[in-house]
Amino acid sequence: MLPERYLAELAHLLGSLERLARQPENMLRRSVPACPGWSLDALFGHLGSIERWAAAVVRAGKYVQEPAPPAEKAAAWFLEGVPCFLATMTSLDPVAPCWNFGPPPHTAGFWLRRQAHEHAIHLVDAHQASGLADPEFAEGFLLDGVDEALAMFAPRQLRLKRMTDPGQAVTFRIPNGTAWTLGSGDIAASVTAAPREMYLGLWGRSSLSDAAILDGDVGLALRVIRGPLTP
Repeated sequence: MLPERYLAELAHLLGSLERLARQPENMLRRSVPACPGWSLDALFGHLGSIERWAAAVVRAGKYVQEPAPPAEKAAAWFLEGVPCFLATMTSLDPVAPCWNFGPPPHTAGFWLRRQAHEHAIHLVDAHQASGLADPEFAEGFLLDGVDEALAMFAPRQLRLKRMTDPGQAVTFRIPNGTAWTLGSGDIAASVTAAPREMYLGLWGRSSLSDAAILDGDVGLALRVIRGPLTP
């Protein structure tokens, strides 16, 4: 996807999140199903912290420390930071050298992609906590997010030993579309799901093991799905 597409998606997602952050206090106290221990207010605190961190990294071009969110009224803190965050994302040069935790090239464009999907997944969280149906995303955006999860995050999880090396390869497939292979050696299993189910399942916002078609060594496929494939 082009940088301007990420930026457009991010701006739209921020608008949706801002509306949910302005809900009454009793709604902001509701639990976030996929994030045990978090209230909806704490979720907005996490987003406010991530936004300030990403914007500071882009401006400095190097790693900076992530700020801690406030213990209370975090949704209001999130809302205060949105204009500066979006302005930074809008004005960045996608090819400018910039620290990030992805593979080379280390450029500022990484943060447009990362923040678009960060906000998409947490919009799902905000909807689920608010008792709303999951938001809809365009297929191209979903496929891009699946690629980020399987081509960037999952190898990183293995490299950092946050998940056990499967020992054999597992292929993730979109019907009539792209495939990604995780692990080395012979392909011993495959996981096939539609883009939406694959995207949400890789991030633990729905059950990929229930939604996907598993072929080959099903036990291996289930172990890899449990990963965790993403942070």
